[in-house]
Amino acid sequence: MKGRGVEVTDAIRSYAEKRLGKLERQLPDPEIELQLSAEQNPRIRDTHVAEATVWTKGPVLRARESSEDVRASIDQLVDKLERQVTRYREKRGRRRRPGRQATDEGRQMPEEPQIVKTKQFAVKPMNAEEAVLQLELIGHDFFVFRDADSDEVNIVYRRRQGGYGLIEPQ
Repeated sequence: MKGRGVEVTDAIRSYAEKRLGKLERQLPDPEIELQLSAEQNPRIRDTHVAEATVWTKGPVLRARESSEDVRASIDQLVDKLERQVTRYREKRGRRRRPGRQATDEGRQMPEEPQIVKTKQFAVKPMNAEEAVLQLELIGHDFFVFRDADSDEVNIVYRRRQGGYGLIEPQ
């Protein structure tokens, strides 16, 4: 657990561990990283931010919640992660029983996510700054490019907090 611009007291630490413990009971051996921070902008009402990344044997779960109180942010974050875990477990269960069409309550199961469009484009070599310019030109939230120096495929993306992020393969 990390605090960025906020002190993580023992009381907050134990509260977060107790709430996140619910996830540990639902997932086999998850690795959970929680980061608490405080927004410094006086215009932002929900200043207490809780962000978590949960590494599982399956997908990586991520969530971000903010509110006026750090405990409320943690509660909202855990609720969101629990919904993600439930979706993940239901999806995994449907794969094991492909003939099953409805839940125990008789409702229709939600459909598997479907790819509805495929795009192909040339991945041109460029540096990250050029990729950001291309991102701005096309007006998308992300842009895929080949790094001119490393020859690896990278992604630049627009961050919620402003600025840009760069994803590089390991």
